[in-house]
Amino acid sequence: MRNVNSDRWEVVDTPAEKIQEWFGLSENAEHLNRPGLRLTDELELRFLENLREHGRTKNTISVYRRNLSKLRKSLPEGSNLDPAFLSNWQAELLKQGYSPGTVNSCTATVNGLLEFAGRRDLQAEQLPINKETPLPELTRNEYLRLLQTAKLLGKRQTYLLVLLFGTMDLPLRALSCVTVEAVREGWVFVPRRLRVPSCLRAELLTYAEEQGIGSGPVFCTRYGKLMDRWNINTRIQSLSRDARVAPEKCNPRCLRKLCIATQENIRANLELLAEQTYDRLLENEALTVGWNESEVVLK
Repeated sequence: MRNVNSDRWEVVDTPAEKIQEWFGLSENAEHLNRPGLRLTDELELRFLENLREHGRTKNTISVYRRNLSKLRKSLPEGSNLDPAFLSNWQAELLKQGYSPGTVNSCTATVNGLLEFAGRRDLQAEQLPINKETPLPELTRNEYLRLLQTAKLLGKRQTYLLVLLFGTMDLPLRALSCVTVEAVREGWVFVPRRLRVPSCLRAELLTYAEEQGIGSGPVFCTRYGKLMDRWNINTRIQSLSRDARVAPEKCNPRCLRKLCIATQENIRANLELLAEQTYDRLLENEALTVGWNESEVVLK
């Protein structure tokens, strides 16, 4: 990378040694006496600036920035990036309900930053993508235990999050669509239309009224910002420990899976009931109008 001006940098012509010197990583630095890389604001800003200079779009840079934000939330203060931490971080993201593809996106961001800083030796491996690996099964009783525990502990917002994902086929990315206006109408568009069950609708409207939320998203932080994935997963994971439910089962994806499975089981039972009722109807009719009505036997 060469210095173009006092504020801009270009990656291609500067040796790794120079980058290490800029960020306190030269061979004479005390840093090399211990493993890992210190993630500083300066390093992050220069990395994102480098992406802009090399033609990355605003959307791409926003993804990188969000991924780095996830990293900072998990990195203990004063700790360095190293392979052991990154491996644990990947496992933690999976536990929070992120898909392997999303975890690999986060890993690619961090690996890019490490390469920029001249520390490819610290880069993490991508996770293997196995689409046949199922999500853990959250049982109906475990789901109800989560709700009961949240109620007993007075965790109203967490209770509503569990109820929301456990009763609607709603992807986490569509949480912003759960607005006061949509709940009043009884339908959420994601963009397909999802019905808000009446019990959930009543709970959400009561909560919104008590919190003074007259419009816009129902689920916000105390500062009025939309709750993000990390905040939601942290709350549900904390609840899982209190409810004594395996934490890997307690995330929006597993709750949504339970919702879908429950609805499919009900539909299957209704279809079977409809078939049995229809057969009984035909058998009754055959008793009076069947060609060989005397041979018809009701089961």
